[in-house]
Amino acid sequence: MNTLKIIETGNSLGVILPEEFLAKMKLEKGDELFVTETPLGIRLSKNNPDLNKQLELGRELMSEYPDTFKKLAE
Repeated sequence: MNTLKIIETGNSLGVILPEEFLAKMKLEKGDELFVTETPLGIRLSKNNPDLNKQLELGRELMSEYPDTFKKLAE
């Protein structure tokens, strides 16, 4: 388990992410982290959860209507 310390940076607060965490998540300076509240607490993710929902819906529609999407692709 890692502990993150809250620090002051300018007029804001921030946390320092350990190097091992950044490497494991393949994060670099300037990348975005998405914060989602879950029943178990807070989840940090490199992937946008809203985009993931939209992609899953698109996949469902494409498998339900493959001929329609094939025609649209022409």
